[in-house]
Amino acid sequence: MDAKIGHWAFIVGILLAIIAGLVPQLQTSTITWILVILGLVVGLLNISAKETTEFLVAVIALLIVGSAGAIPALGGIVLAILANIVALSAPAALIVALKAIYGLAAE
Repeated sequence: MDAKIGHWAFIVGILLAIIAGLVPQLQTSTITWILVILGLVVGLLNISAKETTEFLVAVIALLIVGSAGAIPALGGIVLAILANIVALSAPAALIVALKAIYGLAAE
């Protein structure tokens, strides 16, 4: 059941990130907070210990691409969508990294 909640949180978060990127009026702090909360849920419920390394590497790549604001050719819409995806994935990465550190410290 928890995995389904995490799965749906991810899907809803990605869809919200894309829609909010396409509709500038939705680029609000409320949407950002919703993405952050969904990211926390994904990090808590969706990523197993076995998937930690792959997930964190993928998020690092997303964070690097998300900081591509220096590339104006991408366009405002793409940059807004990337910023929203970063708002979703960074909190998930924080939770997964903390869980990994806790797991290492417990050994």
